[in-house]
Amino acid sequence: MRNITIILIALLSIAIQSNAQKFITKSGNITFYSDGPLEKIEARNTQVNSALDIKTGDFVFKVLMKSFVFEKALMQEHFNENYVESDKFPVAILKGKVTNISYDEFSTKGKYDAFVEGELTMHGETHKITANGTFDISKKGIVGISKFKIELADYNISIPGAVTGKIAEEIEISVDVMLKPLNK
Repeated sequence: MRNITIILIALLSIAIQSNAQKFITKSGNITFYSDGPLEKIEARNTQVNSALDIKTGDFVFKVLMKSFVFEKALMQEHFNENYVESDKFPVAILKGKVTNISYDEFSTKGKYDAFVEGELTMHGETHKITANGTFDISKKGIVGISKFKIELADYNISIPGAVTGKIAEEIEISVDVMLKPLNK
């Protein structure tokens, strides 16, 4: 009986330790910005799911496209119906890895420069991306911040002929998440 108790305690300790290596959020922030000759377009999404495994550096972001909010309702409608076709392609997913921060650094308070590599899947297309950012590690969790740009054409998002040349073909994506330990 004593051996069974020791084994159960050991297994429980391993399970708790592996969960302590995972950080998540369901309320991250992603904004995108486009500054074209005709119009500046900006939208924010605060329903971003993200997870980070500090042991491996692996991360994932999942974004519901219809959760982007625009200043003008008509822009939001055009975004969902004409550009990203949210009914057909409801989510964007970014899977990748933090390549320059070790487990020890993720376990130590401080602010660290980060380099991430991954694949962004959006509108049925997947492309590699790289980005710089920062991780600020504290008792409260891990704040991750990054900016990167994508070309709309890479994701088969076309700009209607009537506004070609008036809307930017490249957008800047900003990420700001507060990740908390999975077991808290």
